[in-house]
Amino acid sequence: MSKTSETTIAKVRGDHCLNVFVSYELKDRLKSLAKKYDRTTADMVRAVLRVGIPMMEGLSEAEQIMVREYVELFRRLRKVKTLKEI
Repeated sequence: MSKTSETTIAKVRGDHCLNVFVSYELKDRLKSLAKKYDRTTADMVRAVLRVGIPMMEGLSEAEQIMVREYVELFRRLRKVKTLKEI
């Protein structure tokens, strides 16, 4: 594919598009939410992503802190055990 046709495709589709495969259950839940609140399914997906991304960032950060502190605690306990053996 030539550079020009790639640029044309990107302009038509847009670089902002994202295809995501989800389970039928999740899709049904999104569709029912959209119907309930008179929105499009795409609007519901955007809203879920907008809310979910900060939550996922927070969870990931908390997980990193827990692992770091666990490793630190393990090292301290190992030092204490080594000192007791001396």
